[in-house]
Amino acid sequence: MSIEKAAQILKRARYPLFLSGAGISAESGIPTFRGKEGLWREHRAEATGGRESRAATMASMRAEDLATPEAFQRDPALVWQWYNWRKRLISEKKPNPAHFAIRDIAHKLPNLLCATQNVDGFHALAGLEGVLEMHGNIFRTRCLGCSDVRENRGEIDPETLCVACNQAALRPDVVWFGEALPQNILHTIYERLHVCDAIIVVGTSGSVYPAAGFAVEVRRREGYVIEINIDETHRPYANDVYIRAKAGEALPQICALI
Repeated sequence: MSIEKAAQILKRARYPLFLSGAGISAESGIPTFRGKEGLWREHRAEATGGRESRAATMASMRAEDLATPEAFQRDPALVWQWYNWRKRLISEKKPNPAHFAIRDIAHKLPNLLCATQNVDGFHALAGLEGVLEMHGNIFRTRCLGCSDVRENRGEIDPETLCVACNQAALRPDVVWFGEALPQNILHTIYERLHVCDAIIVVGTSGSVYPAAGFAVEVRRREGYVIEINIDETHRPYANDVYIRAKAGEALPQICALI
């Protein structure tokens, strides 16, 4: 019944919004930051390349300790080692049925605005056009000198120079803890929230702001909230339809009914 209701809400919506978090890519085998099988918990030694002294340093750190401007300034080699490992891990995986389903839903609902908190690029890889990557993309680099941004899937270290200016080093084009989200992306989302009559939230804990407030704002404006989350410990929030299921199972069913 929840699947049918979700499809009906989306079909009637004039200005729908889609938001995804780490849970949607967890079904592709990408560990999350905060889950019990978290992104850094099991792989610290592997990411060090066998160097025991660095392994000891990394083993005492959380992902939140590495994904910061301060960590990068203090030890860019360590941070790049972590991101290179993450890039290798993601490159071995591929989009799952949930990513393809939201692509197909977007084809059926041309006004659907899609945003993601993920940096893996799987939505675009699945063919979803115009997705707003709120936290950036792990396969892009940004020059610390000229600010050139481009796709860069190779191994990076502090000595890797920007190909545009050939002078400055690079950082991942992602939003680190303590940094502001891109203003142009936030502006686009907030413009939609002013008129949004239905939001579908998939695979996100609802603990990271400002994204955690999107559904609350839609509900405040009397729009519909659809939430899909398989995590047994997750507490539903502000929803009209809650579907406790894998996104790769629920989204294709919703798509088929739209």
